[in-house]
Amino acid sequence: MNYRVLGKTGFNVSEISLGTWQLGAKWGDAFDPKVARETLETAFDSGVNFYDTADVYNDGLSEKALGPFIRDKGGKVIVATKCGRQLSPHTAQKYTCRAITDFVEDSLGRMGVESLQLVQLHCPPTDVYYNPEVFDCLDKLQKSGKIQHYGVSIERVEEGLKALEYDGVASIQVIYNVFRQRPEELLFPMAKERNVGIICRVPLASGMLTGKFSRDTVFGTNDHRFFNRKGESFDRGETFAGVPFELGLDAVKALQSKLGPDVSLASAALKWILRRAEVSCVITGASAPSQIERNTDVSSQNDLTPAQLDAIDDVYRTMIKEHVHHIW
Repeated sequence: MNYRVLGKTGFNVSEISLGTWQLGAKWGDAFDPKVARETLETAFDSGVNFYDTADVYNDGLSEKALGPFIRDKGGKVIVATKCGRQLSPHTAQKYTCRAITDFVEDSLGRMGVESLQLVQLHCPPTDVYYNPEVFDCLDKLQKSGKIQHYGVSIERVEEGLKALEYDGVASIQVIYNVFRQRPEELLFPMAKERNVGIICRVPLASGMLTGKFSRDTVFGTNDHRFFNRKGESFDRGETFAGVPFELGLDAVKALQSKLGPDVSLASAALKWILRRAEVSCVITGASAPSQIERNTDVSSQNDLTPAQLDAIDDVYRTMIKEHVHHIW
């Protein structure tokens, strides 16, 4: 496993990290604490030391599962959580200092720790980034010791650029993958200039870039890949990176054809993200231990060749860009 510095936090984090949205449960299934712990342990044994969670993942059960894991590892793991999505309605006006403070206290309680290593605003409405009082509140929580560092999880590049104006922001989590390339144009270099870490999520476009889906694939009704394709429940960019399902399938077929049958599309997609030095880590998901090894092996694989990079660029430019680039 290779490690990179997460911006001004100074944390050395595994470049392949673990997201816990699915921890202990496949999409829509019941949470299994035993599977959750096995997944965390397998990731740790594979060199993963950075774990991304949120207070709403599995109704707080992901944070609760991480608590004993954090204590057992004796400071060898770094956990980033997120807050804000519990607000109802989820509006900018609801992002008060009282609400944020309560969320932090609740996360501390669920994980059983005295200080949160990294807290991220969880894809708040754009107007939140134009409210200095929100970031003043995070500064106060940091000074109090309740949180060590804070960052933001964003939907749009505009939000990340605005977040960079606040000195306390240590990290930006953003969707960045073969199908969502815009962040590298302006956000990445500006984040590097300000020593802000970049955390990349949805690296495989909700599994699309594994190459395992077809037009006959059926997703469960509790799976966001079934119910959120048009943004019915949250930003549609979170599902298949905002790419229409059928178009994504065609683009994946074109990618596989250009890269060749012996190339793992999923591994190539992860390696493509890691080619950028501004990226601190890639958040990969896993609902079971068996999915960990494929992702963590990427860290030790060879870089993509210029020809492979050109092939990926060609598919994005000719098939995907017009559908997503201007939106996010």
